[in-house]
Amino acid sequence: MSNNKVSRRQFLSYTLTGVGGFMAAGMLMPMARFAIDPVLQKKAGGNFVQTDKKVAEITDAPVRVDFTFEQVDAWYKSDVTNTAWVYKEGDQIIALSPVCKHLGCTVNWEGDPAHKNQFYCPCHGGRYEKNGKNVPKTPPLGPLDQYEVREKDGFIEIGKAIPNTLV
Repeated sequence: MSNNKVSRRQFLSYTLTGVGGFMAAGMLMPMARFAIDPVLQKKAGGNFVQTDKKVAEITDAPVRVDFTFEQVDAWYKSDVTNTAWVYKEGDQIIALSPVCKHLGCTVNWEGDPAHKNQFYCPCHGGRYEKNGKNVPKTPPLGPLDQYEVREKDGFIEIGKAIPNTLV
């Protein structure tokens, strides 16, 4: 038996320190996991989504192309359908976002009979040229966003939205 006896005060100090440390670890571990979890998640495939529109079908007139992708919000997965206005400019395929820069309404190609060959926003009369540039003296303050585009197996793939490089 040891001659080093633990007093009541030391025993209580050791016990409270141990219990306090255990409780602190119980609170800090979930916070640490929450902070580190996004780094540990494995990433899905590429950033491009294949559409059902063939490259051969695209002309110089913008056509609406819908594309669907899986979106993950925490533990909830859902299929989201987005739209792009796609056309050819020479050999280049251009895809523009249909979201108006004024209030986020959806623009339509030739949506107003008075303004042919323009995108039209019905919310406040915003107009854009074919390349997405906003028409001066209309509500939108900036051009439509552009999507990254590539061809794969004869079909169009649409990537993330980027600032418009055409204007």
